[in-house]
Amino acid sequence: MTQTSKNTQPMMASAPVMLVTGSAKRIGAAIIRAAHKQGYRVIIHCHHSEQEAYALADALNNTCAHSAVVIVADLAVVNHIDTLAQLTKIIMQAFGQLDVLVHNASRFYPTLLGSINYDQWDELLLTNAKAPLLLSQSLYPYLKNQQGCIISLLDIHAHDKPFANYTVYNMAKAAHRMMVQSLALDMAPDVRVNGIAPGVNILPDADSDQALDSEQQSNIISSIPMQRIGIPADIAHSVLYLAQASYVTGEIITVDGGRSLTLAGGN
Repeated sequence: MTQTSKNTQPMMASAPVMLVTGSAKRIGAAIIRAAHKQGYRVIIHCHHSEQEAYALADALNNTCAHSAVVIVADLAVVNHIDTLAQLTKIIMQAFGQLDVLVHNASRFYPTLLGSINYDQWDELLLTNAKAPLLLSQSLYPYLKNQQGCIISLLDIHAHDKPFANYTVYNMAKAAHRMMVQSLALDMAPDVRVNGIAPGVNILPDADSDQALDSEQQSNIISSIPMQRIGIPADIAHSVLYLAQASYVTGEIITVDGGRSLTLAGGN
């Protein structure tokens, strides 16, 4: 729990609750902010980005008391039934209910053919497929109680247009995409399950190993019909739509400025 301002009023106990994995910064944080603005109580999950997570929660709690909490956890807890059960308990103790689960946490990096190893396989499959499935299964009874929903962030490269040199990532996201469609059947009619497939909605951090130079950025922009890089708010808007779309399940919304219309796979 984070500290709250004494001058704020608490959010209503009946307000819906949204958990977003990997939500301390970037797209995850944008989803948290947008949901909070719409009246959701929010659970901010992080693994390494604790400082950013607590700063975000403090800012939200200063706006509306007792409306945001932070949960720090390595998603590898899903590998063991006892630790997954403990994480589920911690999540449900935050506000006593869960209405929306957003799978945003993801690892993304190339795996060049000839050098793919077990560690890369385990990490990319864990964050992009295994953890979303097992966490969804563990939280399903609580989402069912609220007639809630699950929303997964996927990728336009997860379906028929693989990203060159990212074989393991492509496979993991493709598995996640099929999870969305499978769970939409298995959890109906109690829990809706949908996905969002971003294109280039945010660039890698300038200091990351995935940073793009100005020429690469220019080439990407020229390939997008909307002629601009997307912003995290574009994804947050779609998440909030799916959270409210009571007759939509098993769908995957592409949010890419039209890039998938001109993309043939490859780089």
